[in-house]
Amino acid sequence: MNAGDDQPTLVQPDWAYAEAPRRRRRVWPWLVALGIVVVLAVVAWFAAEAIARDLVTKTVRDQVTERLSLPADHPIDVEVSGTVIPQLIGGSLDEVTVSSDDVPVGSFEGDVTVTAVDVPITEGVDMGGATATVTLDEEQLRALLSTVDGLPADTVGLAEPDLTMSTELQLFGVEFPVGVALTPSVAEGDIVLTPSTFELAGAEIAAAQLTQRFGALADVVVRDWTVCLAEYIPAGVTLTDVHVDGDVLVADADVDGAIVTDPALQANGTCE
Repeated sequence: MNAGDDQPTLVQPDWAYAEAPRRRRRVWPWLVALGIVVVLAVVAWFAAEAIARDLVTKTVRDQVTERLSLPADHPIDVEVSGTVIPQLIGGSLDEVTVSSDDVPVGSFEGDVTVTAVDVPITEGVDMGGATATVTLDEEQLRALLSTVDGLPADTVGLAEPDLTMSTELQLFGVEFPVGVALTPSVAEGDIVLTPSTFELAGAEIAAAQLTQRFGALADVVVRDWTVCLAEYIPAGVTLTDVHVDGDVLVADADVDGAIVTDPALQANGTCE
């Protein structure tokens, strides 16, 4: 045995080989950072959505103002349903509602609401279609009916479900006041006013009795009145219904989706 072998062998205790404890990583800072990123992304999305919605509504409002030759400050409400950004990406708006009061239509004015669906954001593409509603109060209705020859428009009133008018029939130099209730309907795109009841000097009377008493003079009150709107509205707009609702006359119409691309449908029609 060598001299070096006399040296005692050192035995390392078990604890000397134990690994140092690992430092635990904190998870919560990452969660906070992730949460902040998510919040910022949501805020950015809503900010972008608000900007896109404002841009769309302004564009629609400007187009309506221009096409209807309205004053720049004329109030026009525009509502776009749903989330705008995905619709813009898809190339069309699901539903757009435009409404405005006192919109000039020919020689009269009305409160108009139009709801369009599948509205394209590029030119040359038809929209899905639209519906329109025009509401007329008594003053606006009288302005419309003043275009009808022979109809005493200045006496017209509204008494749901009818319109009312009054006139006078003259016989042997004596004038007899006549009141008429007129029921509105739609025929071939025109408004038709059909007499339903009559009053002579405040007493109800039948149409046949009026004719018997006044002869041809009664024709002015026992006849139907046709109100043609074709010359005031685009050919792509078709009147579908008209009725009295309280103190207003409400007219509903369908709008051909091709009106956005077809000049013939954009042009006003004609009255025979």
